Amino acid sequence: MIYQIYPRSFASSSGPIGDLQGVISRLGYLQDLGVDALWLSPFYLSPQKDAGYDVANYRQVDPMFGTNADAEELIAKAHDHGLKIIVDLVPNHTSDQHEWFQAALADPAAPERDLYWFRDGKNDGEAPPNDWLSVFGGAAWTRVSERSDAPGSAWKNDPQWYLNLFDSSQPDLNWDHPKVRGEFRDILRFWLDRGVDGFRVDVAHGMVKDPELPDWQFHYDMVSGATDAPADIPPPPQWNRPEVHDIYREWREVLDEYGDDRAMVAEAWVDDIEELAKYVRHDEMHQAFNFDFLVAPFDVNSYRSTIRQSLAAMDAVGAPTTWVLSNHDVVRAVSRLGLSKTGKGPNGIREEDEQPDIDRGFHRALAAHVLQAALPGSAYIYQGEELGLPEHMALPDHVREDPAFFRTHGAEAGRDGCRVPLPWVSDEPSYGFSTTGESWLPQPDSFGKLAADQQQAEANSTLNLYRHLFAERRRLHMARAALYEVDDKAAYLHYVSRLTGRDDVHVILTFEQATELPHGAHVLVQSREFEGGNAVVTVPPNAAVWYTP
Repeated sequence: MIYQIYPRSFASSSGPIGDLQGVISRLGYLQDLGVDALWLSPFYLSPQKDAGYDVANYRQVDPMFGTNADAEELIAKAHDHGLKIIVDLVPNHTSDQHEWFQAALADPAAPERDLYWFRDGKNDGEAPPNDWLSVFGGAAWTRVSERSDAPGSAWKNDPQWYLNLFDSSQPDLNWDHPKVRGEFRDILRFWLDRGVDGFRVDVAHGMVKDPELPDWQFHYDMVSGATDAPADIPPPPQWNRPEVHDIYREWREVLDEYGDDRAMVAEAWVDDIEELAKYVRHDEMHQAFNFDFLVAPFDVNSYRSTIRQSLAAMDAVGAPTTWVLSNHDVVRAVSRLGLSKTGKGPNGIREEDEQPDIDRGFHRALAAHVLQAALPGSAYIYQGEELGLPEHMALPDHVREDPAFFRTHGAEAGRDGCRVPLPWVSDEPSYGFSTTGESWLPQPDSFGKLAADQQQAEANSTLNLYRHLFAERRRLHMARAALYEVDDKAAYLHYVSRLTGRDDVHVILTFEQATELPHGAHVLVQSREFEGGNAVVTVPPNAAVWYTP
């Protein structure tokens, strides 16, 4: 069970931005929660144009988060608490403040231009080299001569454009260049030498591009990997190319130098589970986020087919399935699952948008997490899910920072609503997020009653449900058990988790209809209170339970 920490919003030891010392201060909480590892979103030196996913120096902690010494202290103290550390790696692009890109900008003849995708524009430089679109909206090319940081007249006449599949502050690296490949092998070793246990690889499917740069003018969706391209159109020339797997074989060799307990997890947006399985073949990654599970609509047929196909695809390559329900890029599960149309959901929710049924979404989110924890393989949980936090849907536009909001001219609310700082203490300023009472995004009033201190004191709180859930998952070795489906025509999911040396554990998830447990069932975990007496126990709609007969 891996817990994602978004450092800006987890805990602060100083001002409005979360930091590494804030994480250190909460290691006891994470140990008590019962997770096995922590994945930290980027804390490297960055101008923060995309909340740290625009890296200027991969070997230096950004001062807003602390120092390299703080990172080493965090790794060591996490290990003391029995927690492994996974750090984020952003290899598809750098920040435009990276020394390579700054050198490339300064001189049209600089060799550093070959480290990125600089190309002459069409029509004497007036049009971009092709029609590719940015994931964040707009064109995927930026004209060099339109940048405001021009170093001289030669630059002003520059006919070239550079590729940015995300924001213009995030130029894509050219992974065909040996210097790029060598640099990242060294970056891996830098952090492995400091004791990290693994890497989460950002945009793992996007690093290699067709060198011919053919036109492909369709939108590629974040997380789901879906496109609006017609069925007869060739695959995208900039996404999920087979050459990316050569890179991960090189990286696997580096990790194996440090023993067999280091790991990589791929963030690969693909809409074919068999394609995802290629990332976790025996000589590549160890895990790959199963976004099919995250984006599946909350209905019995979607969940049933997703779980069945996911397990089959990963079994075929001998890899575990890696389940995920939320992260820093999607609307929080409590809100997303309360919408009339469930699944991935919109890119943010504002007050004028459809408002979710929070009560229904809350019960669905708990039930989905109870199911997730029962499934074989690894599972990731996003910070604050254990508190039942909803999306912040009333953020004023002037506080938003997500580049998707600006690049779509406000058409998308963006991801800020799921990144609001966590509530730790109900009766303190910023709910105890920072020692100064400040938080970089405002928190909703609803966070007061959901604060960690309130929930720690309530036996039946959401937090204590998750603690019990993770403890039972570990005690029963659910991650290593075999899973068998029962009654694949039912209106609910019913699985048996089977492992030699213990009793079978039955797992049920209901949707719109209630169902009854068999007489004498011994309940181990339940996502909500059940109805009935000693004779008949009814599992209500939108609920999950583990039991032994």
